[in-house]
Amino acid sequence: MVKFVLIGCGRISELHLKAVSEAKDAQLAAVCDIVEEKAAAVAAAHDVPYYLDIAEMLAAVQPQVAIIGTPSGMHGEHAEICAHHGVHVLCEKPIEVTKEKIDRMIAVCEAKGVKLGCIYQRRTYTGAKAVKAAIDKNLLGKILLCDGYFKYSRLQSYYDADAWRGTWELDGGGALMNQCIHGIDMMVYLCGDVHSVTAKCAALTRDIETEDTAVVLVTFKSGAFGVIEGTTSLAEGDETVFDICGDKGRISLGDDSFHKWQLSDNSPPPSITDSLGGKNCDWVSVSEGHTLLVQDMAECVMQGRNPLIMPQDARRAIDIILAIYESSRSDKEVLL
Repeated sequence: MVKFVLIGCGRISELHLKAVSEAKDAQLAAVCDIVEEKAAAVAAAHDVPYYLDIAEMLAAVQPQVAIIGTPSGMHGEHAEICAHHGVHVLCEKPIEVTKEKIDRMIAVCEAKGVKLGCIYQRRTYTGAKAVKAAIDKNLLGKILLCDGYFKYSRLQSYYDADAWRGTWELDGGGALMNQCIHGIDMMVYLCGDVHSVTAKCAALTRDIETEDTAVVLVTFKSGAFGVIEGTTSLAEGDETVFDICGDKGRISLGDDSFHKWQLSDNSPPPSITDSLGGKNCDWVSVSEGHTLLVQDMAECVMQGRNPLIMPQDARRAIDIILAIYESSRSDKEVLL
């Protein structure tokens, strides 16, 4: 069994802990959080020791992998501590919130010879893989449009529950960086790199530093166009929808079903055996993707191979989001 530790016992920790318990080659060895009450409660529930200091935990437990689930703007700092202890890192999205922090995080992990993987669980689900396969087989023909609709609800109480949420320093942004990033990653995964963005972002309803609503015009390097509509300001969140149109077909994919499946080979839509993430981007509803990525990291350690989602790939969505923020501030098209 590969020994895992969890750094950060906040809201997302429940999903990480479930994933470690379900992965066949992973075993939880300890947890860490600067808030003792949180750490003690999680440790008691999972019968493992808890620590208030990361370095102390790593030295005492000597795990092979650390899952980082702390506030986004602290991921790099915590990954660096792990790297200096020779511990591989599986990091919750986003891997970091600035280009400079991402560069340093990758460089330190490479210098210390530790693996750095990222969690973008939407890529792992059957619906996403079916769309990717159809595009790769040219069954949609030339991609013309790739749109993402990420219309969620996070009430003011969500932002008030933790002071780092909705801040530039530690959240790195608002709806786009925290919730919509999964969908933006999927758009790049399916339709390729982005050439430019033109955006409007604002906090329309929530009392936060960053945005709760954004609309973005996307131009892909392939020449395709796209639209991103992202928000956490709705009273009731909806499912995530991807709509991809080619000159030979079209696919519209929701969280647990295909709204459209029109391909040049007239094949029927495949059945979806899992969810892409749950209505309203409700991470509590599913754990299959996290479990797969935890198991993948365990196998990386055992086999000496790279993680499924490498940091250079994981940063593409972050670079897009940072360009979106720049476009909104400057009121100009921004090239990537």
